[in-house]
Amino acid sequence: MRLEGIHHITAITADAPRNVDFYARVLGLRLVKKTVNQDDPTVYHLFYADELGSPGSDITFFEYPGARRGRAGAGMVHRILWRVASEDALDFWEERLRKEGFEAAREPGRLRFSDFEGLNLELAVVETDDAVLIAEHPEIPAELALQGFDAVRAYSAEPEASRRFLEEGLAFKPADEGAYELRGEERGSFYTYDQARERGIGGAGTVHHVAWASPQEEHEAWRQRVLEAGGSPTPVIDRFYFRSIYFREPSGVLFEIATIGPGFTTDEPLEHLGERLSLPPAFEHLRDQLEPVLTPLPDPRARESVG
Repeated sequence: MRLEGIHHITAITADAPRNVDFYARVLGLRLVKKTVNQDDPTVYHLFYADELGSPGSDITFFEYPGARRGRAGAGMVHRILWRVASEDALDFWEERLRKEGFEAAREPGRLRFSDFEGLNLELAVVETDDAVLIAEHPEIPAELALQGFDAVRAYSAEPEASRRFLEEGLAFKPADEGAYELRGEERGSFYTYDQARERGIGGAGTVHHVAWASPQEEHEAWRQRVLEAGGSPTPVIDRFYFRSIYFREPSGVLFEIATIGPGFTTDEPLEHLGERLSLPPAFEHLRDQLEPVLTPLPDPRARESVG
């Protein structure tokens, strides 16, 4: 059994409208699902991805309006890395971000910046045989677009404490210093530690968890492997768009293993993903209560069509 790299990454925002503007308009991702946090349905869960809503491209956000800014520390992911195709792509993104008022730090093959709430992001030129996962955007040529995740970087007070769990339990492979590679038959990703002893503070602009991708037929077996490795996974939870288990790895980072499928077209046609509030069947009876309290959001595709 091998996990197929990153499935999705979930973070926290205090401002869903600005979040939509940044990730859908500025970064050019597609808003593929506008739904609610199934553990707290009074707040949004927004999903941005490639044009098809593919695992491996999907960054998601819980909106807690007015939430304080958080600070990444030990036991938290502190940087998210996307792949791009070339230095020309980095040129494009450096200029686009500058025009939008975001400073970026450039070095060969990499561009680092933060979103409007301080979440650390990075674009990296990566050569890979993995499928290119891009979204359509009228201002961003396909050859310059974000191509899916390459890695996350996490802080740990004792990275070595996680080695056995990652290698023997989850089949992560040691890579460069402090880094592990997780590669399945279709995709791969990297997970890298940086040293930090101070604990982080959750809040706006921080990562809540990182999810790794499992074929549906292997999901129960992965839960058993986590147990045997000494982890404490939740029972399998049906999230409607995928099934999930959650647990913390020894450095404290919250992991999820999520199934590849059923996917976001389970309740919406591909051409209309993310246009309306989608509620899994168990939450549909709450629609009349939820729609009035959720923050009104712009429709990024409508703006594109008239822009």
